[in-house]
Amino acid sequence: MTTTAVAERDTKSPEPPIRPVPTARSISITQTIENSFTMAYRGVLKIKHNPEQLFDVVIQPVIFTLMFSYIFGGAISGDVKSYLPIIIPGILVQTVITTSVVTGVQLREDMNKGVFDRFKSLPIARISPLSGALLADVIRYAIATVITIVVGLSMGFRPGGGIVGVAAAGILVIVCSFSVSWIFAFMGVMMSKASSVQGISLLVLFPLTFLSNAYVNVETMPGWLQAFVKVNPISQVVSAIRELMNDGHFGIHVVWSLLGAAVLVAIMAPLTVRMYMRKA
Repeated sequence: MTTTAVAERDTKSPEPPIRPVPTARSISITQTIENSFTMAYRGVLKIKHNPEQLFDVVIQPVIFTLMFSYIFGGAISGDVKSYLPIIIPGILVQTVITTSVVTGVQLREDMNKGVFDRFKSLPIARISPLSGALLADVIRYAIATVITIVVGLSMGFRPGGGIVGVAAAGILVIVCSFSVSWIFAFMGVMMSKASSVQGISLLVLFPLTFLSNAYVNVETMPGWLQAFVKVNPISQVVSAIRELMNDGHFGIHVVWSLLGAAVLVAIMAPLTVRMYMRKA
């Protein structure tokens, strides 16, 4: 009996080795990128089915450009047309960067609704819902950029930098806004309410945009305020956009703007991702 049992056990085929179940850590970089663009497409579909999300990027550039041009144009530059080379780059930066606040607000809303909890059960990279949301908002920045430029052209703005200068300025402001959106994404992950994200973000952003060279020349300000305006990162971006749009010149302000955007992403992206992995 014993010999027969041993013989039968020896003739059985060996059991296949147990393979580990793939986890989020085993997802490749290529798949992570694909998942991120898939989530970005989801964000585009949200805009398609909820077009009211575009009200700020469509209406705000028109209202701000008309309002500031006709209110301050005559007082600052003598007439509206002479003021357009100053105000259009300023409105462009102010509008697009302010639009990036929505990134953190919508991120917080999705987290509160439990959307990200459902994403955890899917075989996708955990970072893709966050990176996809940031990529989808680039479309909002592009729309705000185009509308601001079109409104300026319809009012008589004729950029000396030509098509190349205007296109370079549009790309630069989108890049800078994408870097700033990481700050608001971090706030969206940290805070518990979307209203808090929006309120605090605008409370910080509005002083930075208005205490800059976006609307008036720095020389007209008091000396103590000039010192702050000159180191304000918003002023650097506005100066870079003006150089590109009005002169087609790639100057030091463009370099500082790109360097600042790179540093901002290098600092805020790891912090945001780490906090997102901990809370999402």
